[in-house]
Amino acid sequence: MSIVKLARTEIQALTAYQAAAQVDDTVRLNANESPLVSSDRRFRRPLNRYPEVRPQRLQDALANRFGCRREQLLVTRGSSEAIDLIIRTFCNAGKDNIVMPSPTFSMYRHYALVQGAEVVEVEMLAEDDFALDVAATLAACTEQTRVVFVCSPNNPTGTPVSRADLVRLIEARANKSAVVVDEAYIEFSDEPSIIELLERYPNLIVLRTLSKALGFAGARCGAAIAAADVVNMLNAVQSPYALATPVVECIEDAMQSAQLRLADKNVGDIIAERERVMALIGNYDFVLKVWPSAANFFLIRVTDANLVMQRCREHKVLLRYFGGELADCIRITVGSVADNNCLLQALDTLAAD
Repeated sequence: MSIVKLARTEIQALTAYQAAAQVDDTVRLNANESPLVSSDRRFRRPLNRYPEVRPQRLQDALANRFGCRREQLLVTRGSSEAIDLIIRTFCNAGKDNIVMPSPTFSMYRHYALVQGAEVVEVEMLAEDDFALDVAATLAACTEQTRVVFVCSPNNPTGTPVSRADLVRLIEARANKSAVVVDEAYIEFSDEPSIIELLERYPNLIVLRTLSKALGFAGARCGAAIAAADVVNMLNAVQSPYALATPVVECIEDAMQSAQLRLADKNVGDIIAERERVMALIGNYDFVLKVWPSAANFFLIRVTDANLVMQRCREHKVLLRYFGGELADCIRITVGSVADNNCLLQALDTLAAD
């Protein structure tokens, strides 16, 4: 059964913005565009014209990349916009809630608070390498739970969620909640994408991004992948002309086979570097724990996080400290061999003190 009925009533009745028609080889006097053509010839499309309301060629390329049908995919400004669209679509302010693990990507909470939705957080199993507590997650859900978020591999812990656990969660919340599986880091994991289960589970929404494995964080391009009727509803909520012409052309070029082959090789290089750096960092006396990771980063616990952060800053190396429930834990992104060696050199000076 479709989860469209779980959306806000006014969203169910919403129709997408009807933009002025765009037809090649015509005189376009229907969109209040300027006749002044930019002298900048770096782009294939003239910048005095609006981009497509929804970039069809890019939609096809991403659907082919991620293994879904074009009508199951909405191109978004990074996966962050997709999170915002989903929460605004399903959650009534002051009434509905989202359920999310903790710790996890903070933007789930952020967009829920912007929408006025309650945030229910469920502690991950720290003693089990931050595994998702499926039973506790399901117990936290109520009749007002419209969206359940799961990031796999999880940010900032690097923990993947097994297919069995995801299916258990999706099936238990059938007809009750949208279950959003954020696969921003899936290319770095041994776990396969859950996109192939879309046909079986209409309450499943999958988020993907080009920011990580493809290295296009600056272009801000991602996708929400779901049943076609859910995508149609998200499409009605998304602003028209969401992606600028330079971005569309940049990503179209990135989706060419040569670039994809380069990206796939880069993923392998990052995984190899991840294992090398994790093994070396685990040898420092001030490192208490290195958690396993299936992402392009890993989490460590140290005796004094402030000291480690300060020493790395002195050597012009920036790491990420979260505090709170992750006190004395630091997230380290896997960079190039040279970048990673700079980190190790900074840590060497701390070990020598």
